[in-house]
Amino acid sequence: MPETLTGRDDEARAEQVYQLVLEGIVAGEFAQGTRLRERELSELYNVSRIPVREAIQRLEQDGFVETFPRRGAVVRQLTLTDVNELFDVRLCLETFAARAAAMRVAAGGSDGRLRDLVEEARQAIDDDRTDDVVRLSAAFHAEIVRVSGNRLLIESVKPLFGRMRWIFGLAHNRSNELQRDEHMELCNAIVGGKAELAYSLAYSHIELGREPVLAGLAETLEP
Repeated sequence: MPETLTGRDDEARAEQVYQLVLEGIVAGEFAQGTRLRERELSELYNVSRIPVREAIQRLEQDGFVETFPRRGAVVRQLTLTDVNELFDVRLCLETFAARAAAMRVAAGGSDGRLRDLVEEARQAIDDDRTDDVVRLSAAFHAEIVRVSGNRLLIESVKPLFGRMRWIFGLAHNRSNELQRDEHMELCNAIVGGKAELAYSLAYSHIELGREPVLAGLAETLEP
């Protein structure tokens, strides 16, 4: 992590601290239950406590951090209910995004980086770069939302994809090759402008991932 953050004001620094702490949570550097002390983070990133405090407040709003009396801010302890709720929300939002993205492409819009991300993930799987596979999978799903062109949806799902990376980094029990093939089919449906097919493929892809993830986390997370 950098010793000094760029940015000319506290708002910019708060955004950078937010991203760095979020990456630390997703990567396991800040484990569940870890206290996030303002003084230590301000020293780590060489900023005042004001942007650190703002970043922690935003992380709490987005569901990554909880604040307790006398303990302060701690990294949230995930539960199996959290995981189930994530998949439920994904079924609502990502299927809509897949259909909207295909309709937008059919109307002449750009398909963005979907094909590039599928290819990058394929290479990461071939090279056995598990962390990159998880990152690229989340990036692929986020790109579908971006291609949909719905600005409110794009802003709303940002914390959702951070949560996805966090959970999938803890449990990823499905075959990478199988997920790659599903991503390719979904990509082809969107690029081909096939809206209802894209919706169906997105739904099945998300739902098929639910049980393996829950099974992988059953022994480590509370209900």
